[in-house]
Amino acid sequence: MSPGSSSSSGTSSSPAPAPAAGTAPAPGSAPAPAPAPAPRFDLPEPDAFTRPYWDAAADGQFLIRRCGGCGKAHHYPREFCPYCWSEDVTWERASGAATLYTWSVVHRNDLPPFGSRVPYVAAVVDLAEGPRMMTEIVDCEEGELRIGMPLEVAFRGSGREEGSVEGAEGITVPVFRRGV
Repeated sequence: MSPGSSSSSGTSSSPAPAPAAGTAPAPGSAPAPAPAPAPRFDLPEPDAFTRPYWDAAADGQFLIRRCGGCGKAHHYPREFCPYCWSEDVTWERASGAATLYTWSVVHRNDLPPFGSRVPYVAAVVDLAEGPRMMTEIVDCEEGELRIGMPLEVAFRGSGREEGSVEGAEGITVPVFRRGV
């Protein structure tokens, strides 16, 4: 018996070789498992801490965090203030108003599902409450974009928008569009 072997009879317990590609499995054998769905690179992975943010987005509300110690707002959600390190931070409903800081039109992206969305506008916006945020600009032609233009939050439900992959219901992401 070889080292690490668990067979007391000396017989091999390794599985039978898989059928060659394009051939049917042997009679009585289990069918091959279905291929895993392609990974999504556009969806967040909510956890217990960020769940209020994603739940609010699903309800059409945009939340940020505000520090009780220094009073500054911040985004992305963290359990501490990035300015004074206080843990006295709370969720706050944001106005949803922003201005365009910078943008780039993405013409090629091989990560699913972005390839079906090109071209799209990746942007950085300044929220009215102070924080700067990465996002996507929707419903606005590239030629209309101007630094400093007013924007407002919109919400895209991932499984419902054009070009999305089915089965990703339940995650709603804030994006921005031309404001008034």
